[in-house]
Amino acid sequence: MNYLARRAQSFRHAARGIRSVFREPNARLHALATVAVIALCVWVRPSSVECALVTLAVALVWAAEAFNTSLERLADAAVPELDPLVRIAKDVAAGAVLLTAIGAIVVAGFVFGPYFLHAR
Repeated sequence: MNYLARRAQSFRHAARGIRSVFREPNARLHALATVAVIALCVWVRPSSVECALVTLAVALVWAAEAFNTSLERLADAAVPELDPLVRIAKDVAAGAVLLTAIGAIVVAGFVFGPYFLHAR
């Protein structure tokens, strides 16, 4: 397989992984929040730096969700029975997603808050 074919194959694998993340119930909530943030950016028109910060926050939440999904699937495959250490690992990964989501909400507050506070 040549170089370009291998690169194309790696992108297909990545796309399959992204589709797996989108099948997660919490991903629907992240998708809704992402659409809302994009709509706010179109409506409010924050600066380029503010848009970059919001985009980074959204990307971090999606990356955390992807890592969480990956860890959960791997843990389920490696240890199918209930195990307290696996439960802790899965809880920590889910907590990381929650922390990034909270961070994204804080970023959104800093970026969009002044636009709404000064709009009165």
